[in-house]
Amino acid sequence: MFGDPPKQLPQEIALILVPEYTMMPVTSAIEPLRLANRAAEKPLYKWTMHSADGQPVAASNGILTMVDGDLEAIPAEALVIVCGGLNIQHHSDKRLLNWLRKAARKGMVIGAVCTGAHLLAEAGLLANKRCTIHWENMPGFTEAFPDLDATGGLFEIDDDRFTSAGGTTALDMMLTMIASQHGQELASNVAEQVLHSPIRHHSEHQRMSLPARIGARHPKLVTIIERMEDNLEDPLSPSVLAKQAGLSTRQLERLFRRYLDRSPKRYYLELRLKKARSLLLQTDLSVINVALACGFTSPSHFSKCYRAFYGRTPYRERGVPAL
Repeated sequence: MFGDPPKQLPQEIALILVPEYTMMPVTSAIEPLRLANRAAEKPLYKWTMHSADGQPVAASNGILTMVDGDLEAIPAEALVIVCGGLNIQHHSDKRLLNWLRKAARKGMVIGAVCTGAHLLAEAGLLANKRCTIHWENMPGFTEAFPDLDATGGLFEIDDDRFTSAGGTTALDMMLTMIASQHGQELASNVAEQVLHSPIRHHSEHQRMSLPARIGARHPKLVTIIERMEDNLEDPLSPSVLAKQAGLSTRQLERLFRRYLDRSPKRYYLELRLKKARSLLLQTDLSVINVALACGFTSPSHFSKCYRAFYGRTPYRERGVPAL
């Protein structure tokens, strides 16, 4: 299981790089291992990089990364980390999915950073497991895999599966592993070396608080926006939102104009359109189903609103000509 004491040292860590992988989670996963070796003055960990075909992989920032081999070169005792990034739904490789399923049947501990969780889910490795993914990818992930327990935490460890949301969350996840395997003192030492203190708990929120995001701390405004975010598929009317907050519709209008310089209706529409864009880019849902998932009952109205906000139709967003 993830975090169990290794059977032998150094422990093998195999990172599988998927095209357009995000580099920060990968370096955030590797650097704690390097520093743990340095602090312990012995090789606790050893890591190798792999791709589905053994060829170099370009990260999302364009840097071409050399690898140590293909999937068959991964040691049988290795802890496996699938490293995803942009456009993960377009990088579903049958060789990788089949290999992951075989590795899981052999009892290998398998996890992911960033959008690598999408491939684990597609391979069927996250059934009945807690998991997480980057907040930007959460709408598409939950639409594609509605039966999974996606928590939205920084990282999740569930027996022989582990996932982290991306960015620096892999650092906290690996520090948690180091602490479990070799003691809190070593993990704290590593955290101080990378100026990362304290080590964050897996259940902490990925995003800034809502008041920080909108630049306002008015409690009723925050409550109303939370209600909006929780009801994108079935939007609530301004009168209902106002009543739930103990305001009149006129007071609701003034509140949004004062703090957000737009009407409640306009702000709500923008939230729904942003979710729609995420679904268009991250899922294979039809445009009509995306519209319905974001509270638009008329596809033509959805297309008109989308074009007015983003300057292109939903079909053009996907590079598909309108019918």
